[in-house]
Amino acid sequence: MFFAPALRARAYAPARSFDRAFERFLNDSFTGAAGVKVDQNDDAWTLSLDVPGVSREQLSIDVDGSVVRVQTVQDAPRQYRAAYELPAEINAEATSAKLENGVLTLTLVKKKPVVTARQIEVR
Repeated sequence: MFFAPALRARAYAPARSFDRAFERFLNDSFTGAAGVKVDQNDDAWTLSLDVPGVSREQLSIDVDGSVVRVQTVQDAPRQYRAAYELPAEINAEATSAKLENGVLTLTLVKKKPVVTARQIEVR
């Protein structure tokens, strides 16, 4: 048995967490983890996905919080659909994607946490 702890950004979101778990199950069942390489440093994650035979115009990449969805359009010669949930929020404006020789490289920049704590003076 394999145990993978999940960190939740929100205290309680049962419907959304179920959807993400179901997407992960489907992705692992039908596509497997073959052809995916993930690297991480302090500032970003780098995902390398094998998508041979697919052009830039046929790819759609969506970032929603900590979830990245990659899929092809309906008329693409090869259908690809995957969703990846990362442990922290992603800065969508600083994220970049490059397709070269059938390998899609996504550089997903980590969103810096906003500190809202404030020190209060005691009188």
